[in-house]
Amino acid sequence: MTPPEPFRALEHIQSLPSWLVGRVAARGRSLVAEAIAGEGLKLPHHAVLAAVFEYGPVAQADLVRRLSIDAKDLVGFLNHLEGAGLLVREPDPRDRRKNAVTVTTKGTRTLRRCAELGERANEELLSPLDAAERQALIALLTKLHQVPSPDADHAQPDAARQED
Repeated sequence: MTPPEPFRALEHIQSLPSWLVGRVAARGRSLVAEAIAGEGLKLPHHAVLAAVFEYGPVAQADLVRRLSIDAKDLVGFLNHLEGAGLLVREPDPRDRRKNAVTVTTKGTRTLRRCAELGERANEELLSPLDAAERQALIALLTKLHQVPSPDADHAQPDAARQED
């Protein structure tokens, strides 16, 4: 009689789809972060700049809600982006007590470069896959992403997650 195969706990964990997806996502974030660093941005800066571009002119309080980030953190990101000339804060014409945030021309150019850099980083991430495998992977990940989370009312939007 042969002894039972020993339980390999670490091997088991590392074979789980959740672990594998997490590791690949961490590598992808790292590649994108490295790529946009040359633009003077970290991932949260990029997300805030993209949100201002998408929704601007936008009140700071609306950005806090849309991105699900702490107001103090947002102020730090906005200070950095404004200091770099990528956005401006001006009194909101609808309510002078609030600031409206708008992307500058330089900020728009930076976002376009970041989009190109992000594409290149993702090309590197997916380089071991052929075109059909890439298409299948993206389709499967999209399908998984579209499944409502049981705690969807409390989930953060993807762009708001602050990974450096």
